[in-house]
Amino acid sequence: MKNLIIVESPAKARTITSFLSKDYKIIASKGHIRDLPKSSFGITVDEESGDFVPKYSIPREANPIVKELKKLAKEAETIYIATDEDREGEAIGFHIAKAIGKEPTELPRIVFHEITKTAINHALDNPRKVDMDSVDAQ
Repeated sequence: MKNLIIVESPAKARTITSFLSKDYKIIASKGHIRDLPKSSFGITVDEESGDFVPKYSIPREANPIVKELKKLAKEAETIYIATDEDREGEAIGFHIAKAIGKEPTELPRIVFHEITKTAINHALDNPRKVDMDSVDAQ
């Protein structure tokens, strides 16, 4: 597989698959795949900077999709984050990248406002990076 595109919704993944060649594998994360743990506070303080640092975990129900994402990410030459273009979508993209062992700002981030072949191709031609300000705001 040459390209992996990770979206949030299975329906969106099916539609986008119909627009692109076999060089693309489209998979849905099905939303959030990491969260603060429910069993502990989930936040520590960095001793050097004094910043609060969240400690995320993968909920049990997300383990199968994370395992699949990791497997596909190892096989892909390029991994595109294509979650929704809002703060939550940026955060989901950030967590996907972290869960598959990639730096979020190093993966191409594509956004589109309609699910059409033209919009998808335009997004692929004009990738950007994960907006860390939006991730932090979320």
